[in-house]
Amino acid sequence: MLTSNFISDYMVLFIGLILALGVIVTKFSSRLGIPSLIFFIGLGMALGTNGIGFINLTDVEYVQVIGIVALVIILFEGGIHTNWSTVRPVIGTAISLATVTVLLTSVILAFFAYWILDLTLFEAFLLGALVGSTDAAAVFATLKGKNIKARLGAAMEGESGANDPMAVFLTLAAIELITIENNDYLFMVGAFFWQMLFGVVLGLVFGKGASLLINRINIDISGMYPIFAISFAFITYSAAEFSQASGLLAVYVAALVIGNSELAYRYTISRFQEGLAWMAQIVMFVILGLLASPQDIFSWYVIWTGLLLSICLMFVARPVAVFISTIGLKYEVNERLFLSWAGLRGAVPIVLATFPIAVGVENSQLFFNVVFFIVITSVLIQGYSINWVAEKLKVTGAKKKFPHHSWELVNIGKANAKLVEFIVSEETDVAGKKVKDIKLPEETVFNALVREERLVDINEHTIVREDDSLYFLIPNEKIEELKKGLARKKRRDMNKS
Repeated sequence: MLTSNFISDYMVLFIGLILALGVIVTKFSSRLGIPSLIFFIGLGMALGTNGIGFINLTDVEYVQVIGIVALVIILFEGGIHTNWSTVRPVIGTAISLATVTVLLTSVILAFFAYWILDLTLFEAFLLGALVGSTDAAAVFATLKGKNIKARLGAAMEGESGANDPMAVFLTLAAIELITIENNDYLFMVGAFFWQMLFGVVLGLVFGKGASLLINRINIDISGMYPIFAISFAFITYSAAEFSQASGLLAVYVAALVIGNSELAYRYTISRFQEGLAWMAQIVMFVILGLLASPQDIFSWYVIWTGLLLSICLMFVARPVAVFISTIGLKYEVNERLFLSWAGLRGAVPIVLATFPIAVGVENSQLFFNVVFFIVITSVLIQGYSINWVAEKLKVTGAKKKFPHHSWELVNIGKANAKLVEFIVSEETDVAGKKVKDIKLPEETVFNALVREERLVDINEHTIVREDDSLYFLIPNEKIEELKKGLARKKRRDMNKS
């Protein structure tokens, strides 16, 4: 009993230290430009069986479950914080990068692996498929707060959120080609299109349904809304997987729908998901580190193999695939080069690398070690240099600001009314107007104006400025009318060039 208590006490202390260190590391890693996930992977490796032996984790299936749960949370948070108006213009690019680029990258790397390693063609294709896709966790974490051009950032986020189905399909297809003698290739192709298309459909359906339920249900405890929202992420994933569709794609699409809908307690939901995704990243990378053996990952054979494959991936396979898949999409050479360099690898390839181990594929442990090394190389080299590369290629944009207008809907008990927040942009008709000149729907009360984090005393002569936050108390049925009135664009002088 005493021993059990001691173990529990140590684990509680360990969790507390990890979370505290996570906050500190994340803060300083952003200043140094080093992705924090490297620290968590290293911590897991140090604490694992082949490190100091503090935690013994060898169950691959257990790691897969943790990895998938974490990816669902991360994709959901990424989708909620993605502005559809930014993604929509580059949706074609995102789809092309998520499919054609992943396929071409995998094939090119597979031929290189077949040339330099003693592998069969199918085994080489499996190795290429494992690292063919970019990673949502790595991309979202790296881009957060960076002033990359909006359409490039949106394309990268869209690719990383939608390319998991292709990576999973190619990995499972390669495993089947290795382990099963007679394969139905037409069925495999049909299964891929089913996964993609039905994953999108389910994501749209569950996303819309979740948005309606979140707004209509009246929960007395506001902190329950974020939990209610994240529950739909897991339900969506499970529904898609049970239907043989892509669960990860369905989650990302559902999150896009939810994040771009008018939500009750949007701010509460958003902040909760951001913190939860951060915790999920810490847990996932520590767990993946626990599964790795430092002696194997950094053996001479894995190092030289991983370096050669990393060089091919970063300087040949990914760039060639990007340039081919973006033909006709009106991207300049420097933008294509940046998209090529920004294809970070992360948790997804490592999680996928556990699949061959689970089914006993020959050389599966070697694949895992090489993939792990490639991920570390990608994160260190590409993640560390992404700002420098963006500046050299001149693909940086204006400093990121708040969205042009956002809506924070807070239920006011049973009064059938909501508190609405509107952030003013220079483009909207409200900017530059006096309060008395703003036309509001009947029964709407202008409650407050916040400017530069200070509450401003308002009267009818107060002039509204860009980046002001306006707060209105309004009946539910009048919200759409208020939205259209405030979000109206300023008329542009057609005579100006």
